[in-house]
Amino acid sequence: MFTSNLTIQSTSKVNLGLKVINKRFDGYHNISSIFIELDLSDTITFIPSNKLKIEFLNANIPLKNTVSDTAELVSKLYNIDLGCRIIIDKKIPIGAGLGGGSSNAAHVLRILNKIYSLNIQNSSLEHIGLKIGSDVPFFINGGIKKISGIGNIIKDINSDAINDKIFLLVFPNFSISTKWAYQKIKKHLSSNKINPKFPPLTNKVDWTLFENDFEHIVCLAYPEILDIKSALCKSGALYSGLSGSGSTMFGIYNDIKSAQIAIKNLRKYQTYIASPRI
Repeated sequence: MFTSNLTIQSTSKVNLGLKVINKRFDGYHNISSIFIELDLSDTITFIPSNKLKIEFLNANIPLKNTVSDTAELVSKLYNIDLGCRIIIDKKIPIGAGLGGGSSNAAHVLRILNKIYSLNIQNSSLEHIGLKIGSDVPFFINGGIKKISGIGNIIKDINSDAINDKIFLLVFPNFSISTKWAYQKIKKHLSSNKINPKFPPLTNKVDWTLFENDFEHIVCLAYPEILDIKSALCKSGALYSGLSGSGSTMFGIYNDIKSAQIAIKNLRKYQTYIASPRI
């Protein structure tokens, strides 16, 4: 058992392209995407305690959430009573397609493994994480990965084209329900859709070949998404698109000056300049 406070950063991600392949018999969806871990982070503090207590700051989170599910699952699987106060200071917007809840779960899972000396290998942590949410396995190792299946197939890829790029995140004044987005996209799915191949992230990458299936659906309900996309493109973004099922829009830039031009043109929105975690 740990005896002193421990504080970590729980990172975010964006999707560079997202294709929904089909709906499985178990209700989940097979996808294909590239996940890019970013340094926009929540802060999680672990404090020794006689009993488990989970607190969220700067956000109204239900009592049942990804962190409580993680703690409950670890306690059940390894037959331990967790004595820990977990405080999550939220900075990653909720319902924004940035994987904040999944990241919280993954990082709590990693730290519980450490402080209780459970000696669970990362591959097993990914398997446990999948029981909590489809994006959780990615955050066990993070970085830049090709994701497929229901989030359980994670592959390293060449990411040379991303290493020195600037990411501008734009947060509209609304959130998107992932459940709603998948309900809307179901009419576009088929059981035999071919698994798409994204172009390699080399220095000569063709950014126009990346697309997010949810973008058209979200734009129909929230047309201002198109205005944000247009502003990002006009300011010199190499790529602009929706992350996950939204609502965050992001642009990828070669330099900070171009990103700052976009911020000026999008001043009515909250923005964040992020860097990839390689």
